[in-house]
Amino acid sequence: MAMMEEFKKFAMKGNVMDLAVGVIIGGAFGRIVDSLVQDVIMPPISKLFGGLDFASYYLPLNGQAYGLPLAEAKKAGAVLAYGNFLTILLNFLILAFVIFQMVRLMNRMRNSFHPKEEVVVVAPEEIVLLREIRDSLKTRS
Repeated sequence: MAMMEEFKKFAMKGNVMDLAVGVIIGGAFGRIVDSLVQDVIMPPISKLFGGLDFASYYLPLNGQAYGLPLAEAKKAGAVLAYGNFLTILLNFLILAFVIFQMVRLMNRMRNSFHPKEEVVVVAPEEIVLLREIRDSLKTRS
């Protein structure tokens, strides 16, 4: 039973819970970005490039016909599915940009709650005076 208690203690630590929440929210947010790319951004781009599903663009490497759907072309042999790769790359770039903005916002909020300590610059004359005061206090003792 000691192992279960140790696991419970580990699982209830703040960092583990924060990580779990982050993973769950990140997964949901990833699906939102995927839908944004697939359903909003890629259709106009696909329309510009001929009206096909952009994710199904490929280069046949085994002599397949260009008109085949991607799944059938893959069954017939190797293909270079660059459309799907570009779609996933666009998902990543959007997600990375949004996460960067979130981290940037969090850093600004953290800095506003914890103002920076002011650095006191002491002039050289003041240092000399402080040393003299220190030395005179030492001689009195």
